[in-house]
Amino acid sequence: MSETTAIRALRGRLLWFVDDPHDAGEAAHRYVADGLIVIEGGIVRAAGEAGALLSSLPANAEVVDHRPHLIMPGFIDAHLHMPQTQVIASYGAQLMDWLNRYTFVEEQKLAQQGHPEKLATFLLDELLSHGTTTAVIYCSVHPQSAEALFRESERRNTRMVAGKVMMDRNAPDALTDTAASGYADSKALIERWHGKGRQLYAISPRFAVTSTPQQMEAAGRLAAEYPDCHVQTHINENRAEIAFANELYPEAGDYAGIYQRYGLLGPRSLLGHCIHMTDREWRRFAESDTVAVFCPTSNLFLGSGLFDWARARAEGVPVAVATDIGGGTSYSMLRTMSEAYKVLQLQGQSLSAFAALHAITRGNARALKLDHLIGSLEPGREADIVVLDPTAQRAMAHRLETARDLAEELFVLVTLGDERNVVATYVMGERVTPTQNSLL
Repeated sequence: MSETTAIRALRGRLLWFVDDPHDAGEAAHRYVADGLIVIEGGIVRAAGEAGALLSSLPANAEVVDHRPHLIMPGFIDAHLHMPQTQVIASYGAQLMDWLNRYTFVEEQKLAQQGHPEKLATFLLDELLSHGTTTAVIYCSVHPQSAEALFRESERRNTRMVAGKVMMDRNAPDALTDTAASGYADSKALIERWHGKGRQLYAISPRFAVTSTPQQMEAAGRLAAEYPDCHVQTHINENRAEIAFANELYPEAGDYAGIYQRYGLLGPRSLLGHCIHMTDREWRRFAESDTVAVFCPTSNLFLGSGLFDWARARAEGVPVAVATDIGGGTSYSMLRTMSEAYKVLQLQGQSLSAFAALHAITRGNARALKLDHLIGSLEPGREADIVVLDPTAQRAMAHRLETARDLAEELFVLVTLGDERNVVATYVMGERVTPTQNSLL
């Protein structure tokens, strides 16, 4: 904000969540047909009826009128890979072959000078243009990849959670660290970046297949030393991967047991995929409050399987949702939820528009233990905001001529929406996408 404009207010149709629609029904959301968000110092100071709030604004306040568009908290993506932005849409392989044929080839390029910076800039451009203001990001094994991502995020003042991958076996030599170097590099990055401004660190052993017991122990040691850091890794995505992990760690009993043994399950642990879970693994997750991360477009694209959200809920396991770029096929959280709906339909489960939009805002914020900071328009939250035009696409405008209520309008947005519906994205109250469909 400029020195003369200490307060900015955004006017439009406001929608945010105060509870889970699955538990609270219509009481879970707040909708204001003509609303105003008052932002000061990057923080939401008030959100409510425009008529009541406009009169209380100081004379120098800037009012940005986004009517009749929808104003929501910025979207949150719980799992994606920065090195895979040039792997997305790689043809014809399941997980292990896909990693070896495409992903590991591209990841080696992050050792090249300037390449991490190129990918970090592209990724944050792409996320913000899709209305995503926070993401949990795997960098490559190279420490400079995480450095580049954090530097670029700090420059933009975005809240990102990221980490250097730890990987000391079953990968090309150029992509492996050691248990000792992985620990030391991660520790140095945590000390440098975790809690610096809006940056947060995720301890990131790629998965049990690519880490020795010594490295898993080192990752667990980091998690114990820095309990306010997140942990991110993968589990039960593909049956061949599961068999390989169990072969490498036969004493663990199951895949989740590997992570449990090394202290890597817990309320800040985000485990991607969780498709082929045993009863005991669900129990391990529930007892430790570990987060299962649902990656619908990736699971479909790689033919991995269908995530069972109803089972997770029944077991009391928290769930986050993610694009999983580049196994995933879209940066859009709206398109991600459209595919999530279909994954659940195939299993006789339902997903309302309210539940979908909750998942990618307050739901993911709660799963990340960041709901006191992001994911809502409640006063005191950081003003990361997305403005959406549900009629931006001709087919959507045509369909919405027959929409009977807000629920129908939002279901059209979730089912057909993507980045073309993003009018503007705000980070800490500052607009970062100047006009609809323009490049950053």
